[in-house]
Amino acid sequence: MCTICGCSGSKIENHHEHKHEHKGQHHHYGEGDAGAHVPGLSQSRLVSIEQNILAHNDRYAAENREHFASNGQLVLNLVSSPGSGKTTLLVNTLELLKKTVSIAVIEGDQQTTNDAERIRATGVPAIQVNTGKGCHLDAHMVGHAVKDLALEKQGTLFIENVGNLVCPAAFDLGEHCKVAILSVTEGEDKPLKYPDMFAAAELVILNKIDLLPHLAFDLTACRENILMVNPQATIIELSATTGEGVPAWLDWLNAQKSLVLKRQKRKLLDQIEAIESVLADESSS
Repeated sequence: MCTICGCSGSKIENHHEHKHEHKGQHHHYGEGDAGAHVPGLSQSRLVSIEQNILAHNDRYAAENREHFASNGQLVLNLVSSPGSGKTTLLVNTLELLKKTVSIAVIEGDQQTTNDAERIRATGVPAIQVNTGKGCHLDAHMVGHAVKDLALEKQGTLFIENVGNLVCPAAFDLGEHCKVAILSVTEGEDKPLKYPDMFAAAELVILNKIDLLPHLAFDLTACRENILMVNPQATIIELSATTGEGVPAWLDWLNAQKSLVLKRQKRKLLDQIEAIESVLADESSS
């Protein structure tokens, strides 16, 4: 969690001697209430710090979500390890959709504008957010970036998060849902090693399937591992490079967009009903 990864501003104080008397080859540092270990900080203090950080972020996320919902915008948070192929998938997706869909992108990286430049080369507007030593985007960063992007109503916003399977899992950006990308070069046990991320994702994309003939990757085992930590997850297998499986991804995007627009329609109808009720009361008085 970000109480210990370097993006928190908390200081470690009250150092004390720690004797290592335990033996064995399996050390657990995530079994306390905080799910993490920091020398000099108690579990209760870690829990308190984490709750404060997440509560602060959640307030901004709620504002973002309300803004997106009121404008009928589909917002997806793309998360993965570095090198999963998510930027390649995003670039190719933009090329397929840009003529028919209003799209914008927020790119998150610790340094450089390389990925944002790749996005802009497609003609799609992109904002680069460099997090420095931080290992994830947060809702406040996204809120500021959205103001500069000026995404059209009923548009689609892709947020490509920093390559990291740990901290982005806990930080709500106000998105419609998270999409986790896992390449077949990473190993089928990745969902078990990083369960929080895969549990938080509504869709899991298994990318680079064109490389399967060259790898000892158990696709069935990977699917089972994903569903073990997230039984409700949708899984799509594709190759961003060859295009195999990409139509299923586009169909999923269309379904999510329809869902967002239906919610906006329902909200607008409720507002109209409320206005008509007020008008009826005024005419009868």
